[in-house]
Amino acid sequence: MPVKYLGWLVEIIYEDQSGKITKRRIQVKSIRSGMIKADDLLSGQPRTFKESGLLACHPIMTTAQGA
Repeated sequence: MPVKYLGWLVEIIYEDQSGKITKRRIQVKSIRSGMIKADDLLSGQPRTFKESGLLACHPIMTTAQGA
């Protein structure tokens, strides 16, 4: 995931260690050493994702980001 997405709302498709694939909307808090720390927008809980499990990502444009 590009560092430029720090602080952005991003939609990801992610495969966890057990092979389960999920689609999530997150706000990226940090990217370091192959790990992405983010807040899950659905649950409101902090989450950590391995960059290697990231199958796809794209920013969710808000009015402030798109302006």
